[in-house]
Amino acid sequence: MSLSLGLDVGTQGTKALLLDAESSAVVARASSSYELLPGLEQGAAEQHPDTWRKAVAQVIGDVLASSGRSAAEVIAVGVSGQQHGCVTLDDQDVPVRPAKLWCDSATSAEADELSKAFGRPVPTGFTASKLLWLARKEPKNWARTRRVLLPHDYINLLLTGTAAMEAGDASGTGLFDVVERRFDGVAIAKFDELAGAASNDPGLASRLPELMDPASPWTPVGRVSAAAAAEFGLAAGTLVAPGGGDNMMSAVGSGATSTGVVTVSLGTSGTAFAHAEHPVVDPEGLVAPFCGSTGGWLPLLCVMNLTGVTEEVRASFGMSHSALTAEARSTRPGCDGLLWLPYLNGERVPDLPNATGTLLGMRPGHLRPGTLYRAALEGTSLNLAWGIERLKGLSLEATELRLVGGAARNPLWREILAACLDTPVLLLEEPESAALGAAMQAQWSWHRDRGDDLTLAELTDRYVRGTGEATMPDPELVAYYRSLSKRFRAEVGRHYSPRT
Repeated sequence: MSLSLGLDVGTQGTKALLLDAESSAVVARASSSYELLPGLEQGAAEQHPDTWRKAVAQVIGDVLASSGRSAAEVIAVGVSGQQHGCVTLDDQDVPVRPAKLWCDSATSAEADELSKAFGRPVPTGFTASKLLWLARKEPKNWARTRRVLLPHDYINLLLTGTAAMEAGDASGTGLFDVVERRFDGVAIAKFDELAGAASNDPGLASRLPELMDPASPWTPVGRVSAAAAAEFGLAAGTLVAPGGGDNMMSAVGSGATSTGVVTVSLGTSGTAFAHAEHPVVDPEGLVAPFCGSTGGWLPLLCVMNLTGVTEEVRASFGMSHSALTAEARSTRPGCDGLLWLPYLNGERVPDLPNATGTLLGMRPGHLRPGTLYRAALEGTSLNLAWGIERLKGLSLEATELRLVGGAARNPLWREILAACLDTPVLLLEEPESAALGAAMQAQWSWHRDRGDDLTLAELTDRYVRGTGEATMPDPELVAYYRSLSKRFRAEVGRHYSPRT
């Protein structure tokens, strides 16, 4: 009995990873892909929680089958989930409607209104704006809602029958006091006013679940129920760790659990985050002051456009990413003047939720696949580096930068990022850092529940490994991209108006 199971319920699919404590290795993995719901209004991004439920059952079955191990050997389960998603349940814990996701920008007006009411930034992607949208646009569904959860909380509820929320994921709702690590009662009261709560409406506070103790982030949320064992193929009584948002779990799985390590995740969105012993609050709200899953804090920036931009090029030409990368290498840095402002889905950093993508400086021959692919790599990297510069400006120590996510394995992208950031970047061995972090947290929770004084540092030393030498920044490229960055930022200012 040495296995821990990590689940990562993401935007593009759900992944499972089985971690063996005896061999200190991943012994099996599985995945299930899905898409956003089609036919929604501009900017909307939704998935039905039933999609995640089915995917979790599938990957658990697949990962156990491929490992040749039994459910009885799994000592604990940890769940990572896409942050900010808005899961609304009725009095029978049945989803009221599909969940609005982190990348849903259709609630930008509600986010603006909440920001003014709360006296602090509430980004469009956060859960609070989706709830206000629901109360106003679908009042009947709001009236039916008796419980509000985040995606990983919903899976925990299915596994254990317990509805609870931990501080890390809760700090991405917009309804949380990240300094005191508790729900913000004043903000919740103002939300009720804006939602026009009727005298017989129970209010938002009654719809929020119990908050787990942030001082003991290893405390289990519960154990697998008999019903869940039958549905998901796990053993009844298996411990379920608190889990967390995907970024909090990725921090654990990449070793960003002590000061100095900055993790950059290259996925649908691009994130950069680091452990902090104290709250780090950006006065403009561009860097999210999240709590972590370690008992500390996790200041984080998120750009909305990363692999979605390169995927757009791949889909347009029907080529593989490796083939496009090879062609992009034959294109000179700067793409002979072609610059891509990559805001296909609006943007969070900078705060441009209604922006669209823009190609500048087009000349004959620029629409070749290799040129467009390199322009996508450069545009997304310049935008991400802009955000990371702000993160470092908040007095965060950055002695090591680690890359995770599937796109981190693209060597050209690593070279461009190292030059844009003028920092060595280390590729980690395990690309699925959120699933690994969930499995590591599951082990941590199991040991602490038994009274063992195991630390996260011990787990990090055991499981987090790099693939080799770091990619060093090329001095000529550093100088070139420093100049191109100035043009990029000037063009963003020229073409888009920031929210006020």
